[in-house]
Amino acid sequence: MFPTVAQVLELEALRRGAPRVVAGRDGLDRRVRWVHVSELVDIAGMLHGGELVLSTGIALPDDRGALARYIDDLADVGAAGLVVELGRRYRDALPDPLVRAAERRGLPLAALRSEVRFVTVTEAVHAHVVNSQLGELRASEAVHQTFNELSVEGAEPAEIVHEVARIAGAPVVLENLSHQVLAFDAAGGDAEALLDGWERRSRSVRPDGRTGYDPRTGWLVTTVGARGQDWGRLVLAGRPDTPEAEARRHAVLVERGASTLALNRLLDRDRESLERQTHRTLLSGILTHSLTVSAVALRARALGVPLEGRRLVGVVLRPGPGRPASAALEAQARLRDFTETAATAVRGLGLTALVGSLDDDGVGLLVSLGPADTEHRALESLSAALHRSCGDGFLMAAGSSVGALRDARRTLLEAAQVADAARHGGSGSGGGRTCAYYRLPDVRLRGLLHLLRDDARLQTYVERELGPLLAHDAEHGTDLVRLLAVYLEHGRNKSAAADAAHLSRPSFYDRLRRVERVLGVDLDQVESCLSLHVALLALDAVRR
Repeated sequence: MFPTVAQVLELEALRRGAPRVVAGRDGLDRRVRWVHVSELVDIAGMLHGGELVLSTGIALPDDRGALARYIDDLADVGAAGLVVELGRRYRDALPDPLVRAAERRGLPLAALRSEVRFVTVTEAVHAHVVNSQLGELRASEAVHQTFNELSVEGAEPAEIVHEVARIAGAPVVLENLSHQVLAFDAAGGDAEALLDGWERRSRSVRPDGRTGYDPRTGWLVTTVGARGQDWGRLVLAGRPDTPEAEARRHAVLVERGASTLALNRLLDRDRESLERQTHRTLLSGILTHSLTVSAVALRARALGVPLEGRRLVGVVLRPGPGRPASAALEAQARLRDFTETAATAVRGLGLTALVGSLDDDGVGLLVSLGPADTEHRALESLSAALHRSCGDGFLMAAGSSVGALRDARRTLLEAAQVADAARHGGSGSGGGRTCAYYRLPDVRLRGLLHLLRDDARLQTYVERELGPLLAHDAEHGTDLVRLLAVYLEHGRNKSAAADAAHLSRPSFYDRLRRVERVLGVDLDQVESCLSLHVALLALDAVRR
């Protein structure tokens, strides 16, 4: 970066001359591109702008009008300033016409009260300029190297935004075309202040061109997209008092960050959208406590999903029972499409929700209900919309609604548990279901046993009740456990059970007696049969 006139006057080579600014102080922030030493009155024709002119004034005219024209000519070509050494032509002070003309044109004019070697001044300034240019070149090379590495590594948007903020030393926000925040880095500042009212503030900033500076806000904004398909904006949120020249220094940085974001999205088309990634991050943050309640509320609000002061309902969508397994890539693509389908359904119904994948085959939603929304109607409408799009190849489970964001984890976990229980509960799960989605009362005993399947006490109970029969089947190659299950599933109706087992009644009765001998129980006792039936259901849950 070129030094300012003020910075040049602070160089040791000029400080030896005890410089005193006598006019044009408001222009001391002008950039000095070069230093030119000349005693000619018509030097302006040799300048290109940005030069600091050094002179002893020995050839300057006496005429007031000519002095004013000299200053006007320098100002017209964009000279950075004029430095005149006293002692040769002007002993103690510069002539008033020269000073008044410089003040009128805002041209910095300084008087050197001691003699200096002009060659030393030019060497010092030119070295400063060259070093600054070399520094900018090195910084630019470092920026390109950084973002090349991020492109090769397939960095996440949050990583790219963080690097832009780190290098610029200012907050950076990535937003979509609806001005919803996809990723941000407050650069050590107040995140809440940065994102407060973001959409409203962002909509008011409409710079010309793909990259532009808004002096009213101090924002440097560039469009993100490729191949004619723009999908967002990258905003360097500077301060309103930031000089435009300083802000525009970062134009290459934000453009390089934007191109890296666009390139990574082109190379990674099979990944979920940035909106879904951001929603998934927030859902994960709620479930794992990796984000504070205030951080979730702040980021969700910036996404256009208010969560504070509303009823929240956790919803989990999973493939239905009996759905065949798919190859990993196919399953991942299917989950991504299903997540987008769920998000589309939410938008189509006018609902507000975080929507993102929870794991390898589940989609989570945190539905945010306003005062006018009816919980049951909203969930039924969502289920109906998903069935219209996806058919019956999925199940939907909902947790109990909560009234505070700090309790959102509970409703999400409950929804996940209900979904797992309903999915693995077999034909018996949801038998009492009266609506298009599952809730905790719907999963009944099979669902409860599925939720407890990892509990050592349940596994011990199964072994105590059925262990001898399982060992007998393993040793003798019989299927007494299956026959017992058929008998109990048919309400202890031996005739119906024998038909279902495709056995004659005498043969079936004989095997039931063998079960009684092995287990040491009486199958005519209701409590014994109940205990065995629960153990069989638990065995099924454990095996699944």
